[in-house]
Amino acid sequence: MNDITAVAPRQNRFSWRALSPWLISAAVLLILPFVLDSGTAFTLMNVIAVNIVFALSYNMLLGQGGMLSFGHAVFFGLGSYAAMHAMNAIDEASYAGEGFWAHIPVVSMPLVGMIAGGLVALVIGWPFCRRAGTAFAMITLGLGEMVAAAGQMFPSVFGGEAGIYGNRMVGPQWFGLELAQAADVYWFMAFWTFLAVFAMWAFTRTPLGRMSNAVRDNADRLQFIGYPPRNIRFMIFIASGSFGGLAGGMAAVNYEIITPESLGLIPSGLALLMAAVGGLGVFYGPIVGAIVVSLMNSMLSDYTEASILYVGLVFLAIVMFAPRGLGGGIEHVRVAAREGTLGKRLPGWLTGAVAVVLISLGLVLLIELLFQWRHGDDEFAQFFGLNFVAESVMSWVWALILFGAGVAVMRVTKKFREDNA
Repeated sequence: MNDITAVAPRQNRFSWRALSPWLISAAVLLILPFVLDSGTAFTLMNVIAVNIVFALSYNMLLGQGGMLSFGHAVFFGLGSYAAMHAMNAIDEASYAGEGFWAHIPVVSMPLVGMIAGGLVALVIGWPFCRRAGTAFAMITLGLGEMVAAAGQMFPSVFGGEAGIYGNRMVGPQWFGLELAQAADVYWFMAFWTFLAVFAMWAFTRTPLGRMSNAVRDNADRLQFIGYPPRNIRFMIFIASGSFGGLAGGMAAVNYEIITPESLGLIPSGLALLMAAVGGLGVFYGPIVGAIVVSLMNSMLSDYTEASILYVGLVFLAIVMFAPRGLGGGIEHVRVAAREGTLGKRLPGWLTGAVAVVLISLGLVLLIELLFQWRHGDDEFAQFFGLNFVAESVMSWVWALILFGAGVAVMRVTKKFREDNA
């Protein structure tokens, strides 16, 4: 009896600890509209919501299943097209007031995209999943380019270069959502994002989710114990394509337009970028990566013409110096705090952070000065209220000093960081 009473409190604490991230996430989603209530903020949050689901669906392939894909945008794009055609069918049926589509609400369009993405993955996945590694990556690259070319060849389905437009304010309304304003769309996005993230997390706890990690780490051993790796890859491929299509359905409602560009290599590269920046080995890593990359893409362009270059530099820096991504860094801190070694490791991490900040400032200043030198009508590069002009030698000197100081700090403190790692 004593043993039973001793064990029960620990089980209760564990259940609350497992539930707390979801309660916090739900609270944040409920509070955000009242804190950030501008139209621009709602638009940005809706874009982030789409990218979170898209990045997590890609992580099911690469982070969990070890399958590098350059054609994941196929499921996203075809899911968007399916949802857009369904929205147009709802629009036409709403005038007649009868028929199947007259009773389907627009808020269910992510399900249409999910079904479309899953069916496409089901059809093409079996032959594709015979191979892994580089061969699989090249196959998906060819698939993406083929579907993107088909988007230009069949305008009756894909709308040609102009794409297909839709109207989200049609059909029956559920939960009072008219979807007329960005604030209305936010609640739609928040619901589907929370549901999709929870479903993908639940997938990682299933036997198939565990098998996906096994086929990623050692496919030969999985084959030896009686589980064909091809079958596991195929089921992961279908699940990933389904959630990619769900993200496409969300995008169709949000943007009300879809073009063949959403089927090509650039959206697939964006999914890889978000997942890698956030961290492929941590479930919430792609969420962090989607938020960071979305903010950079949306906000940096207001301040500099080199915004795309900065996104690329962040990706290179993460791949070269932090392969576990931002999520991996957060996990390092969390594990150190749990083990009681945070005080020992923190000085080394802080010195490394100081070096990275100095190097970054030097690179940013150099890039801005180069842009200003090439385009004379550009505005001044500003750092902490100081104006740096490309015609001034001291501006270049300061950029080199910042960069050199960062490299020096990195080298001097290298042994200290290794000893306290």
